[in-house]
Amino acid sequence: MSVDGTVTGETITKEPKQGSTIVLTIDSKLQEVAETALRNNIEKIRNGGFSKSYDAHGGCVAVIDVHSGEILAMASNPDYNPNSWVGGISVADYNEIKEKNSLFNKAISGSYAPGSIFKMVTALAGLETGAISTAERINDIGRYTKYRDYQPACWYYNDYHRGHGYLNVSGAIQHSCNYFFYETGDRMGIEKLTRYARYFGLGTKTGIELPSETAGTLASPEAAKKQNQTWSAGQTLSASIGQSFNSFSPIQMVKYIGMVANGGNKINPTLIKRILNADGTESSKTEINGYVKEKLGLQDEEGENLTFSQNNISAVLEGMRSVTEEGGTASSVFRNFNIEVGGKTGSAEAGPNVNAWFAGFAPFNDPEIAVVVMVENGGHGYYTAEVAREIIAEYFGMNINSNEIQENNKAINYVETIQ
Repeated sequence: MSVDGTVTGETITKEPKQGSTIVLTIDSKLQEVAETALRNNIEKIRNGGFSKSYDAHGGCVAVIDVHSGEILAMASNPDYNPNSWVGGISVADYNEIKEKNSLFNKAISGSYAPGSIFKMVTALAGLETGAISTAERINDIGRYTKYRDYQPACWYYNDYHRGHGYLNVSGAIQHSCNYFFYETGDRMGIEKLTRYARYFGLGTKTGIELPSETAGTLASPEAAKKQNQTWSAGQTLSASIGQSFNSFSPIQMVKYIGMVANGGNKINPTLIKRILNADGTESSKTEINGYVKEKLGLQDEEGENLTFSQNNISAVLEGMRSVTEEGGTASSVFRNFNIEVGGKTGSAEAGPNVNAWFAGFAPFNDPEIAVVVMVENGGHGYYTAEVAREIIAEYFGMNINSNEIQENNKAINYVETIQ
């Protein structure tokens, strides 16, 4: 209204409506430890702290409750400070974030060849289909010579010019014997291998409540066809050790490791513990899932339900225990650790680089959490096991002064703009 009383405009207002409160599954202290341990590990790899330096580009980590599927921590590096956006981000700060690609969440949007941490899929598929048994011992002679046009060698042969010798499935996981898994994959064929990989959620979006999740790629004749390639027996051998077209997000991998640890039961990764509405009610999980699927354009997955022999699961888990306990590929990292851990290291070729993986769960006899760590061009899988060790130690209250809770009373200016 002007000074003479003329109406010059009209504004319609509404009373503000209180929103709902979302309770996340993230454990703030575990998240802090995960971010710090990952950052320190990447720097240690770059600086040659493991005897040989690699130009590690970044990495990520995910921690899951093996029974509920709740994500307890998830970190991606390089990261950024969210407070940079408060009050408007500067051009310099935004350019730095953009240059480092810090907004890219490697844990859900990145897709990477899993390498040897895929081998538990091959082991369980081989055992459940009868291609191998828990008692059988396969003789690793070094080079797999069944096919004339493709004769891959076990990594042990490349390093030491001999094979591992006779190994059962637990020993093959402990020593990460490529030859054993070449033979297992060749016996059962790619169709059976992909059937079990799909059951563990590989090559499929998990449905986590975040945008930009990748489905990854599961190695198969169909995947080869999309690349205008013909599937071969050699591709099956390569797929059996987590290479070929296999490429998955770390969130898929932690789901799979959680399922192996819990005996093969399905879990769905989630970041939402509950939603508390303003009227005092609580949204059901069905409502939440329906809303998430609609917003993210997800379809209901009707995968088959598989059951596993406890004997087969135990043999695979025993192999993972041996990785950390009995001269396995990560035993040096977990030596004198107070909690028994099952694990698997992996070093996956990615062009000229070698991505480093560690996948594990704890405690061994009654698993509660699973952890997956991936560092881009990290060199060796066991390098990244230190991150998992720090996370497991924090989760079980083993860190020094972990029982001393200190409150941060420092005031931080904060402005939130609501549109």
